[in-house]
Amino acid sequence: MPTSYVLLNSDLGSDESIISEVKNILNQEKGIQYEIQGVYGVYDIVLKISADDTDILRSIITNKIRKIGKVQSTLTMMVIEEQENL
Repeated sequence: MPTSYVLLNSDLGSDESIISEVKNILNQEKGIQYEIQGVYGVYDIVLKISADDTDILRSIITNKIRKIGKVQSTLTMMVIEEQENL
């Protein structure tokens, strides 16, 4: 199953509202599994998201997650599927 880790930087103090908005977006999608947490460090939020199809995954990240207001920047890391079962 295609999986990505998305690291998000948010405006100061907006991480809880962004997490809530991401959950609302992803709960409306079919065939999506995710985990999201606020973190300390260079990034403010870590999202692990899996979808049935790579194109769906990329579309959700690009067209929905990255366009949330108060998200300053993102870093997306696609998992190498061939290495998942090593």
